[in-house]
Order: sequence, then structure tokens, then C-alpha cells
Amino acid sequence: MSVPMETIVIAGAGQAGFQAAASLREAGFSGSLSLIGEEAALPYQRPPLSKAYLAGKTDDRGLLLRQESFFAEHRIEHRPGIRVTAIDRAGRSVRLSDGEDLSYDHLILATGTRNRALPVPGADLAGVHQLRSLDEADALRAAIGGIHRIVVVGAGFIGLEFAAVCAARGLSVTVIEAAERVMARAVSPETSAAFRSFHEEAGVTFLFGAGVTAIEGEGGRVAAVRTDDGKSLPADLVLVGIGVVPNQELAAEAGLAVRDGIEIDAFLATSDPAISAIGDCVRFPSRFASGMPGGDRVRIESVQNAVDQARCLAARLTGRPAAYDAVPWFWSDQGPRKLQIAGLAAPTDASVLRRAGAGFSVFRFRDDALSAVESVDRPADHMAARRLLAAGKALTPGQAADPGFDLKALATG
Repeated sequence: MSVPMETIVIAGAGQAGFQAAASLREAGFSGSLSLIGEEAALPYQRPPLSKAYLAGKTDDRGLLLRQESFFAEHRIEHRPGIRVTAIDRAGRSVRLSDGEDLSYDHLILATGTRNRALPVPGADLAGVHQLRSLDEADALRAAIGGIHRIVVVGAGFIGLEFAAVCAARGLSVTVIEAAERVMARAVSPETSAAFRSFHEEAGVTFLFGAGVTAIEGEGGRVAAVRTDDGKSLPADLVLVGIGVVPNQELAAEAGLAVRDGIEIDAFLATSDPAISAIGDCVRFPSRFASGMPGGDRVRIESVQNAVDQARCLAARLTGRPAAYDAVPWFWSDQGPRKLQIAGLAAPTDASVLRRAGAGFSVFRFRDDALSAVESVDRPADHMAARRLLAAGKALTPGQAADPGFDLKALATG
């Protein structure tokens, strides 16, 4: 599957795009390598934005994936503040937002995702924020310094991480969630209930089964959030965290298949042999999604997936092809609690609770086979789960529930 090539262009300088560039050099690619990123900053980590960075525990230099010297030393041409606006597949070139045309032997699409907009009146008022980029995090960090009442729309990872930071500062936080529990699409009811309690103990208020119909303002600034049951919640600041959508338009306009993400095969290739795609923007086949409602193709938003796909692709492009088969895993730090997830669970998967000490794990089973493990302050369970899922080893619900059963021995044996 490897073909000789001299020029590789990477569209997107987030975690996936950066890792692809770094891994290509590590794997021995010696040709021209361009990394195109629309943000002005050097490539940086996004997960700390809603946690350590917002809380002032790290600065922007601490977010960087590598210092500026790395790019020169590895001959990676990083082009900040520029987007790829069009792909000429026949001519094997891309048009950049500054008007330049850049030729490629191989193009890697790592275009990521963007925040889903809240489609209600008042969503554009001053004081209404989203959180994905460093610029957005900077704006939030400045805004929460002189306010008291915060409303968060969406009880997913970002919303809850932000809520935890604000509650720790003594601010009044209300979280509005359309579902009936927190992180409903990501975790079991048992884990949801535990995190609801954690946040309520910290002073966070929740409104479940509620929709937002408008954001009300005074003098051009947010003043309140109106819900579909007629409530008006006073707010000095609103954070909207209702998910993301993949940046697939560039691929679609070039005639590549898209469906809630750029469609790729097990080797991370699109239908065009000169174009691959990786990271949050892609939908790909995975054995870990077998039996899920959407079939065995999945789109995953995680650092792990971005990094592992980038490494897998770099290996293929340098002559060592292998199908992508990494175990999906995720994490979320919410206040003092650490949630770690390995695998992919369907909403109907059975749950088995395993408690030990202050933490716990919820083992999910689909058709009597282990599908995922959600661990709270139990890092050893998380590491064992990743090994068990990778190897496809059998674990019974009874073994999972028994705190005396040696998970590590089964995982490493």
C-alpha cells in the first residue's frame, strides 16, 4: 500500500495533524512536509483548556505539543493562520486561504471538528461563550474573574469540567441538560448518577429534561437563559457545550464520501489513494463498535484516537501498512474526580459495578462480552481494561463484580 512520495501536505495542525507530521519524521520520511493550521498558535493540547488552563494551573507555553524549535529541527513547515480552502484532486494540489497553491504527492486531512451552535435567539450576545480553542479559553478565563452567576448549556465533558472549575471558585453554576442525566451519551446510568452527586456536593445545580428557547440580554450582554418550561435563569455568563460537528466540507467539496465525518477504510484511506484522513473528523470501521446501533463504523473524538491514527498512517506511508485497531479510550477530570473510559458502550449494554476503596468501575457487557469499562479514581482498573479489550480476553460479569478477582493477572496472563 506504500507508494514513493516526496511531498506530503497535512490540512489541520491539531493533535492528529501534528502527530502525523512528527510520526512521519520518526518513521523515516525525508521529503517535504507541510503542516497547515488555521490557528495562529503553535500546535497545542486542547483537553487542559477546560481544566488546568482555565483554573490557572498551567499557561499557554505549558499547552504546547512541542516548542517552536522542534519544527525547524525536524524540517516540518508549520504554516499558522492559514486554511486549506479547496482540493484539486486531479492536479494533486490544495488552495490555501492566502491564495497559494501547494502541490502534494499525498494529502492528509486532519481537519477536526467545530462547536455545535445553539440555534436560539440571543446566542450571539456578549457573554455567551463556547470552549474549544485557546482564544476561547482566554476569553473565558478573563470573563469569569468578575462575575457570579453562570449557566452551562449541556452536561457533557466540557460543560461539567467547566462547571467544576467555576464551582471551585465559589461561583453560582446551573447546568441545563436536555437528557435526563449527565454525560448520557458517553457513560452508564451508574456513572452518571455518581458524577451528578459529585457536582451537586460542590454546589452545582442541574436542570434535566430541559431545553433552551432563548438567551435574553440587556444592553447587548447576556442577562438570563429562558428554558422551554418558561423558567428564566439569571446569568452573567453562559457556556454552550452541546457537542461538535466534523469539519468535512473540504472533503465533500472534493467529491470524497462523508457521513457525519470523512469516510475512510481500515487503513485510514479515503476513496482517493492520494488522500488519507485521521482524527476527530473521520468515520472508520472498528471491531469495538460491532453491535452498536450505528453499525461497526464510528467517529471518535479523543486524543488517543488522533494520536494512534496518526502513528498508524505514518507507518503505512513509510512502507509498514497495518489496519487500525487501537482500543478507544478517553478521560475527563472533573474537580478532584478522574473518569477514565476504555472501549465503546452502547446505551443498552449491561452494567456491572465493581467497588474498591474510594473509587469504582462500571464494566459494560454487550452480548455477554466486555464492551467498555468506566473507571472513577481507579487507574489500575482502566489499564487492565485496555489490555483485556485489546486482547479480546473473556471476562464474566461475575468476575467483574468481584473486587477480589485479579483483573491485572487476567489482562497480563
